[in-house]
Amino acid sequence: MSNWKEKLLKIDPYVPGEQPIGKHIIKLNANENPYPPSPKALEALQNFSPAQLRLYPNSSALKLKRAVAEHFHLDEKQVFVANGSDEVIAFAFMACFCSPKPILFPDITYSFYTVWCALFHTPYETIALNEQFQIDVNDYAKENGGIILPNPNAPTGTALTKQALIQLLEQNQSSVVIIDEAYVDFGAYSAVELLEKYENLLIVQTFSKSRSLAGMRVGMALGSETLIQTIDAVKNSYNSYTMDSVAIEVASASIADEAYFQKTCQKIIATREKTAQELKKMGFFVFPSQSNFLFVTHNTVPANEIFEALKKENIFIRYFNLPRIQNHLRITIGTEEEMDILLKHIKKIIS
Repeated sequence: MSNWKEKLLKIDPYVPGEQPIGKHIIKLNANENPYPPSPKALEALQNFSPAQLRLYPNSSALKLKRAVAEHFHLDEKQVFVANGSDEVIAFAFMACFCSPKPILFPDITYSFYTVWCALFHTPYETIALNEQFQIDVNDYAKENGGIILPNPNAPTGTALTKQALIQLLEQNQSSVVIIDEAYVDFGAYSAVELLEKYENLLIVQTFSKSRSLAGMRVGMALGSETLIQTIDAVKNSYNSYTMDSVAIEVASASIADEAYFQKTCQKIIATREKTAQELKKMGFFVFPSQSNFLFVTHNTVPANEIFEALKKENIFIRYFNLPRIQNHLRITIGTEEEMDILLKHIKKIIS
């Protein structure tokens, strides 16, 4: 009897938040932006000629690279783009984490990191967050094959300061340091200005959160020309056409609309702070957040009970049945109206 099934890859895949289908649903479990994309992005979509679809897109997505470079005041050779930040990070893992030494990342963080380590046979070591569920960069002053940290961290929402990031880079100049800035636009410090000094720094961002393009899958990496060339070489060895023509046009228009971007980010930040204060009044401990979500725990009512009760009301938030955070909830910031409804139901549940 053939044993080919035993030779198949064994891996535990990443599990995203539940994707409910139906009407009258309040979806606060995937950190999506509650506001529509930039009007300029929508205009680019409406003006896109379907006739272009018969042609391959530009293999390097040059138009988008130039738009990103202009936005961040970088050279286009310092920019890499792909289908969402997850794909960007996957390419970065293949290009940058090639040492037999373990890479380092937090024990409570984006759970895709361990999946990529298993997929690419990358050794790793998790570093425990401190008692306040924050990253202590002193814990990363050790021999390693690379470092990846989200800033702000997910699912906790807490962020590192400029000084902490500089310390992290100073003490790890012999390996690549990837800062995953998926949520940076909601109040955290972005390390983009540090690229000028640290050639081993790679910054990853996404259009999914602050730019409302989760359905289009656009991500980018910013780094030294050496790092970007290496990641490009990996991408071109895997699939030389990774972005479609529609995404290139829409994302290019989106990143050029700074006014709309700032407006929606500030609306989310204001709603986040208002929601945090209301939750505290109800007996929740709310972790300081510089993201578009809140990480909370109640002092008497178990997290899973709140999660299940809200689900019955078609309100979806995120519950992680994992060590250290099994009594915590992650709540995406929606519109003012959505958060008011959420708070009304939570108040009823805990009382």
